[in-house]
Amino acid sequence: MAKDFLKGAQDYYDVVVIGSGLAGLTAANALAKQGRSVLLLEQHYQLGGMATWFKRAGGHIFDISLHGFPVGMIKSCRRYWTREIADSIVQLKNIRFDNPMFSLSTTFDRDDFTRQLVEKFHVPQEQVVAFFDAARALNFYDDQNQTTGEFFQKFFPGREDVIRLLMEPITYANGSTLEDPAVSYGIVFSNFMSKGVFTFEGGTDRLIGLMKDELARNGVDVRIRSDVEKLHVRNGKIEAAVINGRTIKCGCVVSNANLKSTIFKLVGEEHFDRSFIDEARAVRLNNSSCQVYIALKPGDHLDESNGDLLFSSTAPLFRTEALLSRDVTSRTYSFYYPRTRPGSDRSMIVSSTNANYSDWAGMSDEEYAAEKNDLIETTLAALEAYIPDVRSRIQYVEASTPKTFEHYTRHIEGASFGTKFEGLAVSRAIPQQVSGLYHAGSVGIIMSGWLGAVNYGVIVANDVDAYLSGGRPASVESFAS
Repeated sequence: MAKDFLKGAQDYYDVVVIGSGLAGLTAANALAKQGRSVLLLEQHYQLGGMATWFKRAGGHIFDISLHGFPVGMIKSCRRYWTREIADSIVQLKNIRFDNPMFSLSTTFDRDDFTRQLVEKFHVPQEQVVAFFDAARALNFYDDQNQTTGEFFQKFFPGREDVIRLLMEPITYANGSTLEDPAVSYGIVFSNFMSKGVFTFEGGTDRLIGLMKDELARNGVDVRIRSDVEKLHVRNGKIEAAVINGRTIKCGCVVSNANLKSTIFKLVGEEHFDRSFIDEARAVRLNNSSCQVYIALKPGDHLDESNGDLLFSSTAPLFRTEALLSRDVTSRTYSFYYPRTRPGSDRSMIVSSTNANYSDWAGMSDEEYAAEKNDLIETTLAALEAYIPDVRSRIQYVEASTPKTFEHYTRHIEGASFGTKFEGLAVSRAIPQQVSGLYHAGSVGIIMSGWLGAVNYGVIVANDVDAYLSGGRPASVESFAS
């Protein structure tokens, strides 16, 4: 007999949260602390969404995705989670770049970037200051027709090397391209430039474990293997959710699922205005990624001169199409030393590349297996430039593709960062279409990455609490803070 993952669940909750990415987890926790009864549903067997991990025989634990985020994560976690979580956030102090245009190491903050741009790239200091000030001033209400590429050309015309330094990390951080609105770049870049890049010490498994404990203390009913099949809407208002065949009534729903899945699959376009549906259909998905997970033999420690993050490329110029190509020329390596997971003697390397889902879809099983193996082999060959004897030191290696992310997260086309910038307006407008329905997740601007997800979860939780109390929701200005 199949296990009933909803056994003991109530027939009604104030709020049902669909999905346990960081936005969903944070919204659930905030609402529970506000005294609401909350049911948190996750279709996978563990929490975290893209902020997750997996284990393999031999004691290997691999973190998924690039775990670099701005210093603001400390404040958000202290305020909306726990001091223990906030105190475990530490700075990555050695970020490296290596490509045909330049090779350098940086602490990835405004002071060091200014020094590098003036001394190494010979850009006048007043020009650098003007750029940083303009990037910081970008906000949601600016002209959204100005692209990131146009923004760069205003300050650094013809300087492809400078543009590469400033752009490449943010492309990996939230999927931004030169063709996207400048605001989607400026806010993320400025957040990082505040104090540099930070990560969670102890691994994602420890982070999510601490979050799960906090959810339990605050009374959130957490259910894994619980697939939301449909949301019931009556007279323009959310009424219930169908989960694993069971109908549970609720006052509100917060969807941490993909924006388009929420609208077109869980609810159905018949419940929205035609103009809204047209706008939702026009929202572009962000790209996906491929990763190669490499574990060295126990006790074999990496030389920390490799840095914490290495943005490596053999491409002569920075081009969006090159970053997404199956013919990989650009890789970002995350180096995990024993200090990353205190008490461990393991060293790990995760290679990440941006990717198009369409390049991996439609293959036969045989073709797919062969292409994954080629991804591993070409990655190891590229890594040998930095760790010459790496193949002899490896105990375990595995790869993931956009199809992998689609399978485990249910993100459409395995999108790593949800939707492009225009998804934010659609996400925010959902409650005006269906009363009691909210969306929180990765939708352009600062809503990509760990900090953006946490903050969006908080904003939406406050909107839900205001709705249930008969108050007013937060304004879009909250996103720029």
